[in-house]
Amino acid sequence: MTHTRFASAAAALLAAVAFVSPAAADPPRPDPPRGEPVPHWNTVAARAYAPTEGTQPLPQSRTFAIMHAAIHDALNAIDHRFVPYTPGLAAAPGASIDAAVATAAREVLVTLIPEQAALVDDAYYGALLAVTEGPAKAAGIAVGRAAAHATLNRRATDGVGAATQPVYVPKAAAGDYQFTAPFELAFLPGWGRVEPFAIAIADHRLDGPLPVTSRQYAGDLAHVQSIGALASTTRTAEQSTIAKFWYEDSPLGWNRIANTVVRQRGLDSWAAARAFALVNFALTDGYIAGFEAKYHFRFWRPVTAIRAAGEDGNPQTNADPAWQPFLTTPPVPDYPSTHTVVGAAAAEVLIALFGDNVGYDTTSLTLPGVTRHYTGFSAAARENGLSRVYAGIHFQHAVKAGHKQGRSIGRAVSGALAALN
Repeated sequence: MTHTRFASAAAALLAAVAFVSPAAADPPRPDPPRGEPVPHWNTVAARAYAPTEGTQPLPQSRTFAIMHAAIHDALNAIDHRFVPYTPGLAAAPGASIDAAVATAAREVLVTLIPEQAALVDDAYYGALLAVTEGPAKAAGIAVGRAAAHATLNRRATDGVGAATQPVYVPKAAAGDYQFTAPFELAFLPGWGRVEPFAIAIADHRLDGPLPVTSRQYAGDLAHVQSIGALASTTRTAEQSTIAKFWYEDSPLGWNRIANTVVRQRGLDSWAAARAFALVNFALTDGYIAGFEAKYHFRFWRPVTAIRAAGEDGNPQTNADPAWQPFLTTPPVPDYPSTHTVVGAAAAEVLIALFGDNVGYDTTSLTLPGVTRHYTGFSAAARENGLSRVYAGIHFQHAVKAGHKQGRSIGRAVSGALAALN
């Protein structure tokens, strides 16, 4: 299914989810390929999503995963080093690597993000101009196209077409998720039914949110009520920076980190393709498992809970009908924090690939001009999760659960390292 068809089925939802409040910077144009076709096309995909209206992290994650699976399979048809994601592709020894990677990426991107076809084709034809004409180039184009369409066909019936169903209807009960301003909807309630790329959801389920009458819940509410308020006097300047920095769509942020480290390590195309495929499988499956849990537990967001604390049956909570979060609350239930899930999942894959003693700098579209340095992936994942409490949009328990689920998913996807050998 194309992104256009998906958007037509969920146009009102995608148009409404324009909740990135900090001004986004115009990202730099992708660098031309210089022997690094896989990270280059990862950058092209990120740029294709960067200028879109609002945020689309779930469709983004699926597109990145399909694109990198196709690139991975095209390369392994040229030289069989790892097990393909979609078997059955004809061998293509001697085919051009650059042509194969570019074509696999281009075919996926113009199919799933057709509104960005001009940007993608500009990068594609530029890449092909750098490849010498001849049988190797023609074979590379052919195998790239075959890999892309094999992967797209495999995912065509993965359930994404029904991701907007069933329509979410709030219940009048303490703890039940209610729509949060400025939204009058719940986003993609059926995404948890999409077929995962690498995991079995049943292996990664969670226990559920805290009872609203419990002492621990009251402590969680008081914490986010203080540190996550728009006019908080307890949130530090550094914590405000963290909230804004990690507010960016997770697929863009974690692919940027993966891209930086892949380039730093100088991975060859096969190793780079495997790394990007696994990271994006973890991101996509994290969203699927996280959304399955979100709409199963249907737990309310802090903004609702704090304003309605006088009606939650817990004498230890204090209502503030005028309370506002630091950043806009996304239109999905609280538990678990899928932003935390996918960050922890991606971090676990990166740790399996590179270890956790890795230094790197990264940036964010939601806090332009700021560069942050990390000395490991787990540290970034922890900060990523905490950012949601600092933003006032998640309970700490939802973040802890998200970290637990994400690490479980990341380790399961990392187990695919052996299967892909």
